Amino acid sequence: MVKNVFLCLEPWRSWRLGGEKRTTSNLRKNTMPIQFAPATDLRAPDVCVIAEIGVNHDGDVAKALSLTRLAWQAGADAVKLQFFDPDLLLSKQAVLANYQKNQGAVDVHAMLKQLQLELKAVLAVRDLAGELGIGFIVTPFSLEHVPVLDEIGVDAIKIASPDVVNLPLLEACCSLGKPMLVSTGTADLEEIGPAADLLQQCDIACLLHCVSSYPTPIEEASLGAISAMIHAFKLPVGYSDHTQSLHTGALAVAAGACVIEKHITHDVDAPGPDHAASMPPDLFVRYVDQIRDTQLMLGKRTKAVSDVEREVRRISRQSVCAACDLSAGQKLTREHLTIRRPGTGIAAAFLPQVIGRTMVCDVKTGNLLNESDLSH
Repeated sequence: MVKNVFLCLEPWRSWRLGGEKRTTSNLRKNTMPIQFAPATDLRAPDVCVIAEIGVNHDGDVAKALSLTRLAWQAGADAVKLQFFDPDLLLSKQAVLANYQKNQGAVDVHAMLKQLQLELKAVLAVRDLAGELGIGFIVTPFSLEHVPVLDEIGVDAIKIASPDVVNLPLLEACCSLGKPMLVSTGTADLEEIGPAADLLQQCDIACLLHCVSSYPTPIEEASLGAISAMIHAFKLPVGYSDHTQSLHTGALAVAAGACVIEKHITHDVDAPGPDHAASMPPDLFVRYVDQIRDTQLMLGKRTKAVSDVEREVRRISRQSVCAACDLSAGQKLTREHLTIRRPGTGIAAAFLPQVIGRTMVCDVKTGNLLNESDLSH
């Protein structure tokens, strides 16, 4: 049975709502669980924001560390890297995708070799994430790397969209007992089904709606798929955002997403496969803030009177009121009564029940009636 508790991290509320920005002086180590869970009638949504560094470090550990710190400063709950070896990932028949060609790549093996991070660099990012108190998530692409993720102590494992149908990789990762996230780009509900069945056996798991287009036009974002996946699989569902819009993450939360993954980059115009579908640091701050605002605005999935409404409710609702001077012993007719503010007397809805009752005291015109003014 999938649980909703995610990573053992500092919750964003401890600093964002107080207006305090994240700096090294107010750094807090991992102390509390963050949830990724949609709103219910008992609980507001708890959204986990993942800053996807991916390969936007361009193979440079210094860039990876810088992006980790920028993601933390922006309010992300976790950072994510891709861990791969082109020699293990690619066959002789492997080719570039069109979007990769459009970014200037000419050979898929050479491109990935340039973007590869060695294990030492991955560990450096892990250590910095731990110091900053944010989660460290890694995407593996090869079975040979699954034991490595267990050894280095990742906080969660993310499966990339192409591998949603790679059941051997999914099974190996699930066997580690780590929190699991699985992107679903290029897959329909039927293809996602076997992966969802595996995730149902995990303690902590989430599917991510995704459109594998880099960048994704906003008209192709298909945020309605989030509710379809929630209904189909009864699992937490998030969204991996490849659009260039500042608002898509927040809209996905409104659509039911409880995890948002977004690429972060130093430069959206830099050469490389993912920079164009990424968010620069200054906009990433606003992107996260919009998600947090949406999370707060959604609240619980219920309709109830909020505390901020109670005064308005009391003074602006209407009550049964004397339309003329009323005397003790008088039997009330409709002509004796009207409806007036505030809502502190007999509620207007009960006007029919007041008709025919007898006054036990005098009430002047324009005054509200109370139950104590009427006979039983």
